[in-house]
Amino acid sequence: MHQDKASLAALIGSRICHDLISPIGAISNGLELFGMTAAGATGPEMSLIQQSCDHATARIRFFRIAFGTAGDARPIPQAEARKTLADHYAGTRISAEWHVDHALGRDITQLAYLSALCLETALPQGGILGIAMQDNVLTATARAPTVRGDLPIWDVLNNPTCANSAEVGPAHVQFALLARLGVDRGLSPEFSTSSGVAQLRIVLFPERV
Repeated sequence: MHQDKASLAALIGSRICHDLISPIGAISNGLELFGMTAAGATGPEMSLIQQSCDHATARIRFFRIAFGTAGDARPIPQAEARKTLADHYAGTRISAEWHVDHALGRDITQLAYLSALCLETALPQGGILGIAMQDNVLTATARAPTVRGDLPIWDVLNNPTCANSAEVGPAHVQFALLARLGVDRGLSPEFSTSSGVAQLRIVLFPERV
């Protein structure tokens, strides 16, 4: 039943993102045309509106993968995955880096994006997020002078049954979804911290180790 609920939630998320991306894109295109034809339409106000539209579009594209339907193994080009991640964090205190030099399936990219969202909580003052893939191990790393890895929400990854708890609020739904995907796929996300570093490591094919 929990898996059915998770799948339904993912479908709802995908539908919302799909329905929002088109009108926001249309607004962005309209602003661009307006700026080309209307006198005085290139001021700071127009720039702010355009930036807001661009940021909203980037976040929806990111969320569509992170919270979309699980199990889709269709490849996402390396350049697209890198740009989607970087655009999501553009204008924030977090700089995101995609250190994977080949296309990954949408299902693996989903794990990477969810890992990045989880690691956000370890960077209260911002920092650098990096996603890497070596052999069959997906690694997400957060680096900053101040890194917090002591929040109770991390226990959700070690104890997936907590993912169904009412204590997991909207701001931390990425933890619940990553834990549930781990159970469904037989994966165990491993979280660790050291001085200035927090890391999430996922062995994608445990049977190969």
